[in-house]
Amino acid sequence: MFVKVVPNNKGRKNTSFIYLTEAYRENGKVKHRTVRNLGLFENDQVPYIKAAFEDPKPRLIYDQQ
Repeated sequence: MFVKVVPNNKGRKNTSFIYLTEAYRENGKVKHRTVRNLGLFENDQVPYIKAAFEDPKPRLIYDQQ
C-alpha cells in the first residue's frame, strides 16, 4: 500500500487530495485500487501523512545508544 497525492487544481490553492492506495496484479497487469479516501489536506501536511503510513524502518545495532 502507498499514499497517492493528487494536487487540487480546481479548488483551494496549495491543497491536495490524499488516497490510501493498494497495488495488485490482474492477468499480469499492474492495477491500483483506492482503499480509503483520506480527504483534502494542505500541502504542508502531506509529508506527515506519508510518514504515518510508511513501513517502520528496521533498527540497526549501532543506532541504539
